[in-house]
Amino acid sequence: MDSFDNAYDFVTAKHPERATLGLRPHAAARAASWFLDNFPGEVAYAYKANSSVFLLGALYGAGIHSFDVASLPELEDAATIPRARLNYMHPVKPRTAIRRAYHEYGVTCFALDSHDELEKILDETGCADDLQLFVRIKVPAINSKIPLERKFGATADQAVQLLTRTRQYCNKLGVCFHVGSQTVTPHAFEMAFATLRKTIVEAGVVVDGVDVGGGFPACYSRERPSELIEFVNVIKKHFESLPVSSDCHLICEPGRALVAEAESLIVRVDARRGKELFITDGSYGVLFDAAHLKFQLPVRLVGQKSVKTQDCTSFSLWGPTCDSIDYIEGPFLLPNSVREGDYLEIGNIGAYGRAIASKFNGYGQYNEVILYDEPIYTMYPKSSNTFVQSV
Repeated sequence: MDSFDNAYDFVTAKHPERATLGLRPHAAARAASWFLDNFPGEVAYAYKANSSVFLLGALYGAGIHSFDVASLPELEDAATIPRARLNYMHPVKPRTAIRRAYHEYGVTCFALDSHDELEKILDETGCADDLQLFVRIKVPAINSKIPLERKFGATADQAVQLLTRTRQYCNKLGVCFHVGSQTVTPHAFEMAFATLRKTIVEAGVVVDGVDVGGGFPACYSRERPSELIEFVNVIKKHFESLPVSSDCHLICEPGRALVAEAESLIVRVDARRGKELFITDGSYGVLFDAAHLKFQLPVRLVGQKSVKTQDCTSFSLWGPTCDSIDYIEGPFLLPNSVREGDYLEIGNIGAYGRAIASKFNGYGQYNEVILYDEPIYTMYPKSSNTFVQSV
């Protein structure tokens, strides 16, 4: 794979026709190092966020050897990583996936949120005596961009009964929850731990593991989330006060926070119509979150170092397909001089971008290059805890 100092050098050298993913493995490694240095437990990467071998290599090289998988294909892929610890944390799994996970890949850690799922796990593992079972509890979604509590999680009453029953069939009993993706303040974790404490006390069981899931935010604009250390401090404080076993194992499953900064998208402007730009990728591709979830992604005109806000225009973007929903409203602040043939770099799309991209209309194929410069925005400054924007 070719490498360049920045997007400008790449565009100048290659003049790409196809949309390009600019990989920054050093950004993934830096994020991984931060979590390993600051989170007081196991850091398991949420595999679904991005399975690029370059980013996985960066995470692994930094010391992350645990992975949260949510499907059999993810499990098969992650199982090729040497000495990887795999946790199958999807609460609803096909029987075949459970059976193969346990018998072929040696997975003993599973999540569940119902009595039916418990029965499936017991059936397909032959009531194995080495199971680590995590009961997922429904918690309120507060300040999250993508709430998850409607789909998964046992309610408080259901969880009490499920914990009591699951305790009888597993070697290690755990509880887990997810506060929702892109949660911008740690208050959601405070509320989740309150629910957790109440449920454990009512169930009266010994809990050996607590998995706080993901939800840790990335930064996509100047309206930054709370600092990541604030999330860690809240988790540590409330975990230490839980009525759990003395050697209870703490786990987190960051995805977005580890890889969002590690990729950007380089696209060409194929047309300008007033304040609308037609570009070479869109909502059917890497920009799904920006189009359908209204994420405000950072953008810059490739080759222009700095532009005063008063010299910028708010643009919206059209993707390359023939479909009218291939539209990203923005606003994307760019120099008013932008025109056909220019290139844009849309930053911090490393989480879920390439994973969701489809091949509708024949698109969805990307160039890939390594870039050595910094992401447009970062939650991980090199020398301080101060939030910075790279230049």
